[in-house]
Amino acid sequence: MSFAGLAYVLFTVLLAIISGGIIAYYYNPKRKQKIEEPKHRMLDDDN
Repeated sequence: MSFAGLAYVLFTVLLAIISGGIIAYYYNPKRKQKIEEPKHRMLDDDN
């Protein structure tokens, strides 16, 4: 395998790891309240 091919494979693996980390961070149960807060605030009446 050439250097360019190895670089593409490593870059693809790196992007997959970063994407997985972002998904794991966002869907962490500890963050659920903070993620859901704007939705509930938007639905509240302004009376």
